[in-house]
Parts: sequence; C-alpha cells; structure tokens
Amino acid sequence: MDHNNDKVTNKRIIRQLIDFAKKHRKLMQHYLDETGVYQAQHRLLMEISHQPNASQAEIARSMDISPATIAVSLKKLEKGGYIQRVMDETDNRFNQITITEKGNRVVEQSKQIFETTEGKVLEGFTEEEKTMLSILLQKLNANLGKMEDEIKVRKDTVK
Repeated sequence: MDHNNDKVTNKRIIRQLIDFAKKHRKLMQHYLDETGVYQAQHRLLMEISHQPNASQAEIARSMDISPATIAVSLKKLEKGGYIQRVMDETDNRFNQITITEKGNRVVEQSKQIFETTEGKVLEGFTEEEKTMLSILLQKLNANLGKMEDEIKVRKDTVK
C-alpha cells in the first residue's frame, strides 16, 4: 500500500500510533510469556527489582495501583517462588518485599528481551531520526498531559 500520495491527517497519525502500541504490546506479551510470569505480575516483579525491600504500600503508590490489587499479584508471585515477604519487626502491618533468585532470573531475562526488542524496533534509524522522534513524542505526551490536567480540574470542580 503506497502512502506517499495520502494526505497525512491527524486521524491517520493517531491510528499509526495506536497500531504501533498494539503491535508492540502483542509482541512484548509473546516474548514475556516465555518468562513464565503473567503481564501484571511481570510489571510488579520489575518494579520490585527497581525498589529492593520496599513495602507493599510503597510499591502500590509508585505503580499507582490499589494496595488490594498489589496484594493479589504479590501472593501469586510469592506462591511461584519469585518473591519473599518479610514481616517488618517494628510494625507487623508492613511487609518488606524481596526478590528471590528465581525472580532475579526472570528480571534478567526480561531486561534482555526489552533490550533486544528496542534494538529491533529502532533498527535502521539514524541518531538524528531517533532524536527527532523523541522530540515529537515528548510534544505528544505534553499535549496528552495538558488534556489529563483539564480532566482533573473538571473533576475537582464538580466535587
């Protein structure tokens, strides 16, 4: 399909971004399935590896997910032998979460998957093209950020 004669419309650009995101998510899911950890648990495991010995509440806050949702995934990760929860001796309401050797293997395997995928996705791009793409994506994100702020302001004024 030759797009050279097509008019570049806002709708077409947004569609391309959405298509890219869907394709990327599907590919990443395929590769990450090989680690044996489900997507939500995978994200959590990666977060735990970035925040060693964090509490359940700290992880929930940093991921912007409810503590109840985190608790379910943590239970599954613990049952699978990927993490350990250690009761805080000073306050038994808090658990310190540590990653096990098995969990570390998944994290390392995942980092390799990310690195390989990133390289393939941007294969054939010059440094200048990567820089320009990054600048353009920052602009898109800034515009989305403004829209999020407008929604937040509207919600706050309704309360």
